[in-house]
Amino acid sequence: MNIFQYFESEFASILAELVGQGLLPEHLDANRVVFELPRDATHGDLATNAAMILAKPAQKSPRDLAAVFASAFAKIDEVTAVDIAGPGFINLRVSPILWARQIDDIIKAGNQYGRSQIGASAHVNVEFVSANPTGPLHAAHARGAVIGDALAELMAFCGWEVTREYYINDAGGQVDVLARSAYLRYREALGQDIGDIPSGLYPGDYLKDVGNALAKQVGDRYLDRPEAEWLDDLRQFAIQSIMDVIKQDLIALGIHMDVFSSERSLVESGAVQHAIDQLQAAGHLYTGVLAPPKGKEPEDWEPREQLLFKASEFGDDTDRPLQKSDGSWTYFAADVAYHLNKLERTKGQLINIFGADHGGYVKRMNAAVAALSGQDDMLDIKLCQLVNLLDKGKPVKMSKRAGTFVTVRDVIDAVGADVIRFIMLTRRNDQTLDFDFAKVTEQSRDNPVFYVQYAHARACSVLRQGEAPDQADLALLTADAELALLKQLASWPKLVESAAQAHEPHRIAFYLVDLASQFHSLWTAGRENPSLRFIIEGDQAVTDARLMLVKATSLVIRTGLNMLSITALDEM
Repeated sequence: MNIFQYFESEFASILAELVGQGLLPEHLDANRVVFELPRDATHGDLATNAAMILAKPAQKSPRDLAAVFASAFAKIDEVTAVDIAGPGFINLRVSPILWARQIDDIIKAGNQYGRSQIGASAHVNVEFVSANPTGPLHAAHARGAVIGDALAELMAFCGWEVTREYYINDAGGQVDVLARSAYLRYREALGQDIGDIPSGLYPGDYLKDVGNALAKQVGDRYLDRPEAEWLDDLRQFAIQSIMDVIKQDLIALGIHMDVFSSERSLVESGAVQHAIDQLQAAGHLYTGVLAPPKGKEPEDWEPREQLLFKASEFGDDTDRPLQKSDGSWTYFAADVAYHLNKLERTKGQLINIFGADHGGYVKRMNAAVAALSGQDDMLDIKLCQLVNLLDKGKPVKMSKRAGTFVTVRDVIDAVGADVIRFIMLTRRNDQTLDFDFAKVTEQSRDNPVFYVQYAHARACSVLRQGEAPDQADLALLTADAELALLKQLASWPKLVESAAQAHEPHRIAFYLVDLASQFHSLWTAGRENPSLRFIIEGDQAVTDARLMLVKATSLVIRTGLNMLSITALDEM
């Protein structure tokens, strides 16, 4: 029994009864009423905002309505006390056995505990990473990669049909620069002195591997030939070579994409014209002249007629051009076509995980998807703020253009994929994150991934000393530290659903740290007070109940870590 759902169901009955008695009006919307753990445990076991949410539509003061609800809550068998706090919040105290009964549910469900069907098999496309194929993934890409993958797994756990997608930006001028840069390394591989890398080309040593591989495959076929004879071939070869490395790095990070989409293939298929036609048919395009950019007007700016999308009608700051003066499509036009392609393929919501430098794209892409889909909520863009790479508190510099950046592979080799994945989720995506190589490998409570994995290992060590039975007298679990742990375990299903609905996988990592803290506190309490130890010589009944509690804890930690694709260690 999910205790939160239980009280939601009880409240629905209370509401219906009060409406039937004429004490409340009909058709009250209780969707925003919640039952949750209070922030301060001294306030009670459960808190609800029911009176605060329904006071206005019920035409009553929150305190008066809270009194009505409190009287009804007090009649529920498991409720031992009801208090009204502040302007009308209601705090409930319940019988400890109500929390202890959650153990049976957890053990019975195993690694399926908390699984939900709120997604109702709806399709969702999660696009993440999507780094330009001009070099290997750098460490900052790891954040978006982990957030996207964890979100995809979380939503799949809650009943969505999820597609993980990587968009290869292989149609812009940067891939021509890549081809020219690779050609230099190809010449170098064949023994020519290329001197310093010219400004504007990619100088990274990673391109030496591309040049060597090309030389081995084609010999001197392209040597000293005009660019027109080798540009297309080298572009394709270099992109494929780098994408192979990127795919290997993603796999090493525990990420398996379902789809790799090519911008070049999309453009060549006529998808841009298809998107333009659809927007035109819906009346969302016009030919006009944009106002000059705000602030200082660029010297080369001149008013000219362009094909424009009415983005401002969908929440954007201005309308957006889709076609350049030379008749070619803008980058935005290709992005619009790609999002229409995703809508048509997945027929569901789109989620994009972007770096912080894509902030300017949010409003225009939301506008485009709203126009294409006819819905305002079909696209959710999550921006990942920067990752500050540190080593013992000192910055580790990286510069992709200079070829001295720290790659994802460098970080995996240094600390392992588990550490990267957990640490990247220890801050909200919209907050800057410090990643210190020294701190993330410490074996201390200040290192969250160690702290959580150690809690699981500790639980496993207890279960090696005594096997948890199938049944026990769970009413014996009444100590404050036991109840705190039980409440944390019981809140897992609710937390999972709320994290999935909000598209916030970091909540899973936060929860696991809190759960580990509760378990470590109970372990410590047993060291200080022998009566609170998990295994009590001469008292099998208490021992059995506590072993079931430990087993339930290990199952939830393992389930949470599995959701984040992190190893749940049995011993450390």
